[in-house]
Amino acid sequence: MEAINKSFFLFLASRPSLDRLAKRWGSKFGADKIVGGETFEHAVPLIQNLNSQGLRVTVDHLGEFVSSETEAKERTQECIDTIRMISAHQLNSQMSLKVTSLGLDISRDLVWENMIEIMEEAVKHDVFVTIDMEDSTRTEATLNLYKDLKKKYDNIGTVIQSYLYRSDQDLDDLNEVNPNLRLVKGAYKEAAKVAFPAKSDVDHNLKQLIKKHLLNGNFTAIASHDDAIINFTKEFVKEHDIPKDQFEFQMLYGMRSQSQLDLLAEGYTVRVYLPYGNDWYGYFMRRLAERPANIAFAFNGIFKK
Repeated sequence: MEAINKSFFLFLASRPSLDRLAKRWGSKFGADKIVGGETFEHAVPLIQNLNSQGLRVTVDHLGEFVSSETEAKERTQECIDTIRMISAHQLNSQMSLKVTSLGLDISRDLVWENMIEIMEEAVKHDVFVTIDMEDSTRTEATLNLYKDLKKKYDNIGTVIQSYLYRSDQDLDDLNEVNPNLRLVKGAYKEAAKVAFPAKSDVDHNLKQLIKKHLLNGNFTAIASHDDAIINFTKEFVKEHDIPKDQFEFQMLYGMRSQSQLDLLAEGYTVRVYLPYGNDWYGYFMRRLAERPANIAFAFNGIFKK
């Protein structure tokens, strides 16, 4: 049943007609509970509230798969404006972005040029930037871009997905640049030829990646709501005397909020991934696909109003 639910919601995530409808009725489907508003200005009070509780944040302007240079430039400027507002409001926040929104599918030169503009602004305002990982057809290009940028900038990280067979080797290949990585299970629909079909294998691989990356001495963001993964990490870092400033836990805005505060009370660093923008539909459906419990959450949002 879980596999059926996941396939169903990933199928819905790919439907443009449903995307258009969803933008009109977003709040009715609970989107306002996991998305921080249509603009960054709407998200600022939410970030300030999270910061006041001791939680750190990374923000992401929703949207991907841009096909025009003009739109890629607009998304680049949105990232630059966000960095400036993070600084102006003195928010404890990083920024995450998707390189398909900056022209990855158009040309290497375009996405490189746009990333350089963003990173120069990020350096100026001391804001850390994470390149989100997308589907497996773009993994190689994304990692190559990250490695080249890491040679120029320290304040940049990326993401490794444990459901891909290649991820262990990717971790080894990246180690030479001392990468700051967010480790996740993965949320896109992938073929069995590139990704583990069984959840147990995905979970096992995530634990192996966490172990390897921490023992390599690199900063590790463990992005999971799974208690088994969280408890595994707690035990592993204690056993190996890994300092708490070498890792953090990351969770999604609006989900498991009490768990975030509980981890904070235990002395761990917790960062909340807070997306904003009106292009929320694909993000929302992938969250439902990841975890069956999120389905009940969504329907609660529908009927609450």
